[in-house]
Amino acid sequence: MRLLAAILLVCGLGLGAICLQTDGFTVLTTEAARRADVLRHPRAVPDSPLRGGSGASTTLLRNLRSDGRVAIVNFMYTRCFSICLAMGAQFQQLQAQIQGRGLAGKVRLLSISFDQADTPELLSRYERRMAADPVIWQSMAIAGAGPRLALLDAFGIVVVPAAWGQYEHNAAYHIVTPGGRLVRIVDMDDTQSLLDYAAAQAGKEGRS
Repeated sequence: MRLLAAILLVCGLGLGAICLQTDGFTVLTTEAARRADVLRHPRAVPDSPLRGGSGASTTLLRNLRSDGRVAIVNFMYTRCFSICLAMGAQFQQLQAQIQGRGLAGKVRLLSISFDQADTPELLSRYERRMAADPVIWQSMAIAGAGPRLALLDAFGIVVVPAAWGQYEHNAAYHIVTPGGRLVRIVDMDDTQSLLDYAAAQAGKEGRS
């Protein structure tokens, strides 16, 4: 009986640990748990200092509120030629869709660089390379190590230095309200639904 009780106890502890790691068995990965948590409990984002391609400084919340549109946010760095390049190409397509669907007054794109080496000149060069329409798509860099860590943590972005001065990082698209709340995280492979989600959120913001 003691052996059976011990086995049951070990199994119970193991299931409890799995339950915690999988958010009550509803998800199987940390990334999926991050997205499920944001969907259930939208997060307030920190007011991190940002600088744009023009060299002008602002903060994230000031930028969001003064613009007034729902923002689709991605995290990148201008020297990246792998996953960031793929996201840039998808943002180009989203930019065209926003223009084509007449959503430019409701939805915009915001690329935020986490690389301290990204100067205003490099951001401006990146925007020209990506043919970004400044009315729809802006690029900014986080200013300062402390704010950088706080913002990445709030969005659940993990950045790891890699060889040749590159970085490895998780990638997704983040829907953020003008009031500074992260309300949804969408996978890179689901850009078809992404704009619909953002437009629906913009409709909610307009009714509030």
